[in-house]
Amino acid sequence: MSRTILFIEWKSFGNLSIQEAFQRLGYEVECIPLDYHKTDTRLDVGYTELLVKRLISGSYFCVFSFNYFPIVAMACKACRVPYLSWTYDSPFIQLYSKTLEYDTNFAFVFDRGTCLDLAQKGFETYYLPMAAPMDCYQSVLKNRDYGKKYAGEISFVGSLYNESFGNMYRHMEKLEPYEKGYVDALVAAQKNVYGYYFLEKSLLQNPQLMENIQKVCPVYAKGDGLETAEWTLANYFLARRVTALERTEIMQLLGEKYPVHLYTPGDVSIKGVHNMGKADYYNDAPHIFANSKVNLNITLKSIQTGIPLRAFDIMGCGGFLITNYQEDYLEYFTPDEDMVIYYDYGDLMEKVAFYLEHDEERERIARSAQRKVAAEHTYLQRAQIMLDIVSEYWS
Repeated sequence: MSRTILFIEWKSFGNLSIQEAFQRLGYEVECIPLDYHKTDTRLDVGYTELLVKRLISGSYFCVFSFNYFPIVAMACKACRVPYLSWTYDSPFIQLYSKTLEYDTNFAFVFDRGTCLDLAQKGFETYYLPMAAPMDCYQSVLKNRDYGKKYAGEISFVGSLYNESFGNMYRHMEKLEPYEKGYVDALVAAQKNVYGYYFLEKSLLQNPQLMENIQKVCPVYAKGDGLETAEWTLANYFLARRVTALERTEIMQLLGEKYPVHLYTPGDVSIKGVHNMGKADYYNDAPHIFANSKVNLNITLKSIQTGIPLRAFDIMGCGGFLITNYQEDYLEYFTPDEDMVIYYDYGDLMEKVAFYLEHDEERERIARSAQRKVAAEHTYLQRAQIMLDIVSEYWS
């Protein structure tokens, strides 16, 4: 059996870490580029043909990509080569392609809620949380003098989803006032609920609203996909609006009492919050996580139960994490031992105040999380799980 993995290479987080993990497990890795921004990853026949030619010309154990791409799935099906994908984006509409039914697919997903949703639609995926590149963290964090400039009380690294080009919720302004008010109320209700995602269900139960939304902002399901118009609106329009409001409101509340460092793209101005600009993921973010007293995670609402990559990065770097409730944490981590969970804005403010004043407790929790991540959540361990499953079910 071949010990070579064909790696679909695009500008993804974790490329080098997963490649090194495969190599440490005794596999060779060959790369084939994918221009993610210029390729229709659902329908580009040219790329599928290119990949088929590559697969025919060599011998491969499997093809791997971060995130699931239908054009790769089609090539692998044609050549009878296992396609191993690990999706870490949410929402990710390509994962809802009908090509997911191919028996050559081994689709791993970081969000158990998404796995359950796809299972209800009759499609098998594998739940697999994200991981932490511990060796990379250690290498970057050796430069402690560089890291000192990132010292601070409270930090958040991430988008506020208020950039004009990504604000698809603006289309809702065209609705009649009553309907706009209903959608705003739906967004406000979801913002205050952790642990239960109801946006899509609410749209499905209101066909008249959907009909009127379609008039001002047509959203149609593609013929090759499992997604509905309700799914697309809930995950790409409403969930991002929920997250934009939540992140902005939390920044405002914290900025009134504490110095907050916000690392985000775009021009953001919030009283008491220092906009530090966009942080480089590999060179700067580890220093931010390691040198901030409190690191926030405010999860994008379309992630139903999953642990965001940001949380693994914070804990893996030895940072102290305060995060909103997500069900998947409880399977791997213990609240108040490895990280701290908040359940509403008031709870968050109380916990931030407590842990800023209790250094020993905060540092104990951060050390516990780092040990657990290093022991149980590395790319090497995740790679072994994926390859074992492929080996077991494909021969």
